[in-house]
Amino acid sequence: MIKLEQVSKSFDGGRSYAVMELSLRVNTGETLVLLGSSGCGKTTTLKMINRLIEPTDGRIEVGGEDIMKLDPVTLRRRIGYVFQGIGLFPHMTVEQNVGLVPRLSGESVHEKKANVQKLLEMVGLPAKTFADRFPEELSGGQQQRVGVARALAADPEYLLMDEPFGALDALNRESLQQELLDLKRKLQKTIVFVTHDIFEALLLGDRIAILHQGKLEQIGPKKDILSTPATPFVKDLFSKPARQLADFQGWSDGR
Repeated sequence: MIKLEQVSKSFDGGRSYAVMELSLRVNTGETLVLLGSSGCGKTTTLKMINRLIEPTDGRIEVGGEDIMKLDPVTLRRRIGYVFQGIGLFPHMTVEQNVGLVPRLSGESVHEKKANVQKLLEMVGLPAKTFADRFPEELSGGQQQRVGVARALAADPEYLLMDEPFGALDALNRESLQQELLDLKRKLQKTIVFVTHDIFEALLLGDRIAILHQGKLEQIGPKKDILSTPATPFVKDLFSKPARQLADFQGWSDGR
């Protein structure tokens, strides 16, 4: 599991805080969605978990170990990271991009190739068709699938996903959301997923943590958040999509 205890992050010596006294835990095998608008501290929290950013105060544990006592490279090899920008190396083929982490981990050429082929099949990109292509030859949705495969390449215990589908069109986004749900069922990874999209949070999250101005407003199963919002902010946040759903249902029924 992943555990944060009173974690804060300031980038200006304590005059202001991107994250303030955040405490939460992510249980083994669950998907926790960090939900909130831009600037609320979601991405900062995600980056602190694998020490891309180090906390100003508080304690973070991954698998029961204090991350500040772990070698950052060793820590990051236990954690897959997928982000909106994808970050594929343009001069490398799909196979080379996905196989980069296994190569650094010392896998043999045969093991790496077999692993890459398996991962590409898993994300819906058959190696026979896609292994030798370069990123510029792929659609946005295909590139994001490669990003997911690369994050899974070292068989990490944990997966951090920072708005991975945010730049995709609606059809690609919905397709990848469903594929992520399938992968989750197959692989049973512990996932922290960042989004500003309420519907995406409701679809993907076992639990949702709502952040606002660096502070935790509420955390819990989606049914509890929908039925019993803990703060006025949470109530307002979910009232708009509730109205949208009701309006759509009314339009659909009257059509």
